[in-house]
Amino acid sequence: MRHEASTTVDRGRYEDAVTPWEEESWRTAAFGWAEDELAAGGLRVDGTWQVRVRPWSVLVRIPVAVGGPLWFKANPPASAFEGPLTAALARLVPRHVLRPLAVDAERGWSLLPDGGALFRDVLVRDEAGPGAWEDLLRQYASMQVALVPHARDLELLGVPSARTAALPALFDTLLAENTALSPEQRTRLGALRPRLVEWCEELASLGVPDTLDHADLHDGQLFHPEPGRFTFFDWGDAAVSHPFCSLLVPAQWAAERHGAAVVPRLRDAYLEPWTGHGRTAAELRSAVRPAWRLGALGRARAWGRLFPTATDTAAVAGHAAESLLQLFAEPPL
Repeated sequence: MRHEASTTVDRGRYEDAVTPWEEESWRTAAFGWAEDELAAGGLRVDGTWQVRVRPWSVLVRIPVAVGGPLWFKANPPASAFEGPLTAALARLVPRHVLRPLAVDAERGWSLLPDGGALFRDVLVRDEAGPGAWEDLLRQYASMQVALVPHARDLELLGVPSARTAALPALFDTLLAENTALSPEQRTRLGALRPRLVEWCEELASLGVPDTLDHADLHDGQLFHPEPGRFTFFDWGDAAVSHPFCSLLVPAQWAAERHGAAVVPRLRDAYLEPWTGHGRTAAELRSAVRPAWRLGALGRARAWGRLFPTATDTAAVAGHAAESLLQLFAEPPL
């Protein structure tokens, strides 16, 4: 392989994960595809390929002779929609996302530009505070609003559907398929189902339409290259669902860094683009509580989007069980 000798591989905590990266033929094809796409754009590799292998993706940093690095990403079959979704978002909401240089939808491969500084790194340098979280949530919600008319088109690209009315059925499937729950936990979750149905009905009655839910919007999933500017990426856990379910993850991460007192501020900033249309601020705030709980379903479902041979089923089921049990957590609002 052309760059076999000039790669570094980071496996993190997943030394035993078996992914397509282990197959020489796959590596040859992936590197060849990336180099061909670079050449088509007049770009040339210049330096060491840095590979990050995880059970849910293979990510390669590719240094090029001119400009910043580029990124090759390989998704497992269950999230192969990410490349086509990213390309669609670049057409529909270009200010908010990366524009891929190339996408191979059949193989789940994407070639992406660098987005600048990660929001996480900006936070570590103490160059952003709670106000930055408010700004990013306003921008993210504005993007969700813009995507409402395109929700069905996104589903046709393969983005999983988890619409508000279908969340009880998703809950049933996740509960039935999970092998890590204890009998007591399974009984408790089963008894929660009527409440879950009520939460869905409460959300539906407000009339906020389903749209794209990132489902894992933490500080490592967006770029913050300059004040006031955010770029959202890493859509492998996404679904078409109730938009307010998105608030769970960023609010939890922000609260961990800045304290629980920031959560109401983040909620109100997120809700600003959803105001109007006959809905009061009080009604919108009330809807966040059930959506916060239901966001746990998206996290539980996402644990099924790994390479089929990447990890043992017990570990996957355990992580999904932890997410399901978050349905019992009282929202801090």
